[in-house]
Amino acid sequence: MTEQAIASRLDRIESRLEIRELITDYCITVDDRDMDHLRSLFTEDVRFFSPSVPMAAEGADQAIDMFIEILGIRGPGYHWTHDVMIRLDDHNPDEATGLVLAHAETTPNGVPSIAAIRYEDKYRRVDGKWKFAARTLKFLYYMPMEKFVERFPTKQRIGVYGDWIDADFPEALESWQDWHRAHPGK
Repeated sequence: MTEQAIASRLDRIESRLEIRELITDYCITVDDRDMDHLRSLFTEDVRFFSPSVPMAAEGADQAIDMFIEILGIRGPGYHWTHDVMIRLDDHNPDEATGLVLAHAETTPNGVPSIAAIRYEDKYRRVDGKWKFAARTLKFLYYMPMEKFVERFPTKQRIGVYGDWIDADFPEALESWQDWHRAHPGK
């Protein structure tokens, strides 16, 4: 193996580790309400979006404003990640995508709530540091804890911002729908 190939492999390994730390740092920083540090985790053109909860921002300044508003209605919260898949771009060593499986315990409007989240991420290395370029949050559920047993078996599992609405997944996934078409009644 050439020296250049070894250097490339080492960069890819280090990049994966740095991105994993970025993901963890995000959880801690949001829970600690450290807005200056949170902003440092974003590219200037970062994009946040959720199809089901009020989260949408274009650019780092707008993202911080969004977080200030969201966190303004919450008491304590705790975010943690589980499995992480990182795909480094084969053509650009400063670009990557990821899928992060996570949970959050939050208190919107004083109501203890729980969420199961899939973050669909884009990462970009800027001046040698990995940052979030985009985060899309999709929810398996986001509900008051007291409603979990009742609501989890239903399709409408998002209910922290008013009316109950359909969860973002798995029912909307093509693979889920294909499976149920192939196995009717199951």
